[in-house]
Amino acid sequence: MKKITLVITSLAIIFFAFKASNVDMSLQRSITIDSLGACQGISYQNGRIFLYGDREVGMIREFKLINDSLVYLHKEYKLTVNGQDVISHPTGIAYNGVGPTFMGNSVKMNPEGTLWKTNIYCIDWKALLKKGTLDGPLLNTIDDDACIQGTRPEYVKYHNKWYVATADYGNHGNEVRLYDPEKLKNCKKTSEPGVLFKKFTCTPWVQNLNWIADKGLLVLIQNKIEGRQWLFTYVDLEKSIDAGKQVVVGQVDHIDRGDELEGFSFIGNDQKGIAVTSSRKNNVNYINTTW
Repeated sequence: MKKITLVITSLAIIFFAFKASNVDMSLQRSITIDSLGACQGISYQNGRIFLYGDREVGMIREFKLINDSLVYLHKEYKLTVNGQDVISHPTGIAYNGVGPTFMGNSVKMNPEGTLWKTNIYCIDWKALLKKGTLDGPLLNTIDDDACIQGTRPEYVKYHNKWYVATADYGNHGNEVRLYDPEKLKNCKKTSEPGVLFKKFTCTPWVQNLNWIADKGLLVLIQNKIEGRQWLFTYVDLEKSIDAGKQVVVGQVDHIDRGDELEGFSFIGNDQKGIAVTSSRKNNVNYINTTW
């Protein structure tokens, strides 16, 4: 019986690896959504779709998918306090519906990309959606000084426990880091003891992250070169953490777009998704994924 179980388990692992290594993505169509500034990402939350960007201030707009079309719900949330821009360049929303919500802010301070201003903000998400600004909903500002080149938070699960994953954007020393959300929400710096749980090295130009829970895969949403072209790298999260470096199970680099891919999220299943760019036109793109 043990031998049969072992064989079945081995076959399942081989089958899963085969499926993952054959992941493919195709661009179905593109549309233009205005009033976002340069769109920086997308957050899908149980049927609700939020696009965020860096207009005159950092902001979020809410949409609903109706018959494969994104419809603006006339709900806008400004990332300001007392009218002053706080999250000016939003990079990632870590939301799982049970733990604290975090948003990233990554601003390059010099042309070389060696000096960054990077904060993670703990936010009362429900209060933000009700209030419309961060006046009150902003709970804590955290200096992500454990980062190398930027922050882009996303919830992931490792050994059945939630962590906040984030990644660097530049071209040297890039890492994916996992933070303990309970420690993160109360700390002032991510370098404080116990905040950083695990990390592994990854390839450059990671703009955002997307977690595929039922497959245990983390999608690195990347540019091929700085600020240009599309690249999606699928990594096995558990194996990557254990190895200390990204373990790639699939990669998509053939979508012929020269603009700056900023974010991506599956929307309701692991076949349909939306990719967003910082372009003024064709900034929202419908993607079909096959496994």
